Parts: sequence; structure tokens; C-alpha cells
Amino acid sequence: MGLQRRRHPERWVIPAVPPTYVLSTAALLLLVVFAFLSLLAPPLPDHPSFPHPLFCHRCSHLPSLLVFSPSVLSLNLFSLFEFLIAIFGLLKNPVELQRNVVAADPFRVPSGGGSPVSDLWGSKQAKYFYGCSNASSEFAKEEAITQPNRYLMIATSGGLNQQRTGITDAVVAARILNATLVVPKLDQKSFWKDASDFAEIFDVDWFISSLSKDVKIIKQLPKKGGKVIGTPYTMRVPRKCAPTCYETRVLPVLLKKHIVQLTKFDYRLSNKLETNLQKLRCRVNYHALRFTDPIQEMGDRLIRRMKARSKHFIALHLRFEPDMLAFSGCYYGGGEKERTELGAIRKRWKTLHTSNSDKERRHGKCPLTPEEVGLLLRALGFGKDVHIYVASGEVYGGEETLAPLKAVFPNFHSKETLASKVELAPFAAFSSRMAALDFIVCDGSDVFVTNNNGNMARMLAGRRERHHNTTVYRTVRYFVHLISESKQHFKSAWILQSFDVHC
Repeated sequence: MGLQRRRHPERWVIPAVPPTYVLSTAALLLLVVFAFLSLLAPPLPDHPSFPHPLFCHRCSHLPSLLVFSPSVLSLNLFSLFEFLIAIFGLLKNPVELQRNVVAADPFRVPSGGGSPVSDLWGSKQAKYFYGCSNASSEFAKEEAITQPNRYLMIATSGGLNQQRTGITDAVVAARILNATLVVPKLDQKSFWKDASDFAEIFDVDWFISSLSKDVKIIKQLPKKGGKVIGTPYTMRVPRKCAPTCYETRVLPVLLKKHIVQLTKFDYRLSNKLETNLQKLRCRVNYHALRFTDPIQEMGDRLIRRMKARSKHFIALHLRFEPDMLAFSGCYYGGGEKERTELGAIRKRWKTLHTSNSDKERRHGKCPLTPEEVGLLLRALGFGKDVHIYVASGEVYGGEETLAPLKAVFPNFHSKETLASKVELAPFAAFSSRMAALDFIVCDGSDVFVTNNNGNMARMLAGRRERHHNTTVYRTVRYFVHLISESKQHFKSAWILQSFDVHC
């Protein structure tokens, strides 16, 4: 008997539909839904969160979705499609979306702080910082490593804080060479033209005694028969010279000549040092370099006068001098006058390359203007009633440049407003001594802020993190863009960030 063929029920076969047809249909349905909703919703450009063309020139690339007239409301479907594409692009770039939304309202400086931070005057992390500059047990004492007939002399360069870095590195260089260090000679011939010597700014006896276990230091070359033992051989080492660099370049000369003077000693030692030498650096900078009693007493007096005006105060290190701006190569919107004046100053440094101001600003390398500092401090939450001590030299543009900062923070002080001319007379003719007064007040403030990443900023940040339960805001190479509606261009500004120190 043959097998019967099993009958299968008839099946419905769904014809194949191209994917493009499905997507087109879905898009059309979506457009119809948006069109219906747009008739019911309030006009989109009137919504407070939507950037209005009058207030946001950055949003001009968004297409016009609705066209209004007194009697007719028409929907432009093609523009709707463009609009959806634009919004999709912004959603992929949330920073751009945020900029467009934020620009909807004209910027106004708030009169109060309004910061979500509970305590702007303290640091919760301060308790975790501690000093770690003590020498380890493996670090040999001075008498075990110092060799006879090796004398190292140093001629520093620059302003007070640049010279301070040179002094710090000089001690470490003497340790590397197993040499006796002669108290460094300060720069008296550069732009600052300060005739002060080491002992007129720093406590030289404390400097020698506090480092006596690490390096042998003497005030001057010894004499023999009433005469100095020899004439120093002058040379210069490259910048960021590593310990092996000193051993190969300087040590052979030192063994032959016995007395070597290193000139223009700024940034002449590498930062890549073994731990014990880094700790020695810290002992010099944070412990051995004390100001003389007259300078320290005047600085403490300025701090007391600030505290008498307010329980807390901010110290702002504002580097906006003409030479600082010229060296940076940045442009601040002063037209041909600014370019001519700063360009003339810039010619002092023959090795400086031509700078691209826009590129420097994009990379966050331009010092903040006083106005930008004021806006950022207000954004951090500091109110109009806060007292600010400003440590600065000659501000380029004078009072006109400072006016926006004073408008935001009217309680504006400096050493010249806190002390009389008679009190400042012993210091006024010496730029390094005046800078030392600013250093002391900034070190003793409740909050320290800087608009640059220079020597004083780095030193004070390190000192304060080690010694105080206070807050440090430091400018770093991240930048934000502030829209200036009046000038129709972007200004870049460094973000203020808490500084973490490792020594």
C-alpha cells in the first residue's frame, strides 16, 4: 500500500519589504506626529529654555521650524527634518547643546555666592596631607660626603621666587657634587634691579644651620694669608641638568679648578631626582628659607590688618604686568596700541619664537585677566562682601584693567592700602622685599588664588597644603570659553582647581 502524501495547510506569505521603505514610512509617521503636536504646543522659540536668535548668535545654524504671521501658522516640514537632524547632532555633542541652552539668557554676575559647596574657606582633604621631607636613614650626613677643596658658587637669576628655585636647586647640586656651597649670590642686574643680597631677604644663619646635616654651607670663600683661596671658574650648565649631567660636566672642572661658579642658575636641575634628593629640595624651600625678621614682622602686620577687616580673606596673586603679558605672547583686545607696546617689550628675549595668540589661548596658556578672575571667583561661590588681598606688580592698563574686578569684589586691598608710606619705606625701593611681603600675606590667607602657573603659585600651593588647613585654587591648563557679547569673540580661561602636592 502506497504511503499517503500528508497535506499541509495553506500559509500566508508576507512579501519582502525593502528596509528603506520601512524606515521611510516610520520617518513619515514621526513627522506627522510632530506636526500634530506642534499645533498644540506653544511656539518653540518663545520657550524659556530655547535659545532665541536675539540672544544667541551661536544658534544661527539651527533651521527655522515655524514661520509665524498675524493670521497664518504654517509648518515647514523640510525645516522640521533639518531641525531634527540638528538636534540629533547636538545630542551627540552635549557640550555644544549646553552652550546653546546656557546662552539663551544674557549673563549677569550674581550679587551673592550661591555655591553648593558648604564651606569655601576650608578643605576637607587637608587632614590627609602631612610633611614628608625628613631625610631617610640611608641619606648620609654632610660630614661623610663633603670633599675638601670643592667649592660651589651660584649666581641666581630673575625675580624673588625664580631666585628661590635657584637657591633650592643649588643646595641639591652641591650635594650631588659632594661640595661646599657658598651662600648664593642674588641677581642684582636684571629687569628688577634690586640691590639686596641674600642676608637682607633671608635669614642666612638659619639657612646654614637648618641644612647643616645635609650640605656644608659657608657665607664666603675661605681666606689664606689674608687672601681668598682662589678665583672661581665660571660656567653654565644646561637647563634641567640631571645628576649625571653634573657629574660629567661640572665635577671634572671642580676637581681641577676647585672653585666653580654656575651663572644664570634658574631651572638648571632636573625634576627627575631620586626621593632623598627631592626631600632635600623640600627641606630647603619649605624650612630653610625664612625671611628676615623685619620682612616677616611687616608681613604678619598686614595679615592682622586683613583679619581685622574680615574673619576670612582671599589672597590673589595677580600676574598681569606688561613684561608678563609680553612674554606670554597673548593678545587681550587692546588693538594696535597693545600690540606695539607689548611687542617692544617682547624684543628683550631674543630667543622667543613668534607666538600664535589664538593657539596659546586655546591651550589655556594665557594668564587670566582681572575681570575673568572675578567672574570665576563669583562662580565658585564667593560673594560681593568677601575681602581680597591682591599681590601684584604694575598691572597693564592700570585702574581701567582692575575696574571689573573691583566692581565684583569692592573690598579690594593691597600692601599699599593697608600700610602707610612710612611703614613701607624700608621695602619700597627693593622689588624682592616687596614681593616677600606679598608672599607672606598670600601664605597666611584663608584662600589663595592665582591667575598663572608661575614660581610663586607653585611654591605657595605646596607650602599651604603642607602647613595649613586652608584652600588653594590653582590655575591649570584646562580652559573654558567665556562668551563676550560686546566684543563678539571668545576668551579662554583656565579652570581653578584644587592643587595636590607631593612633598
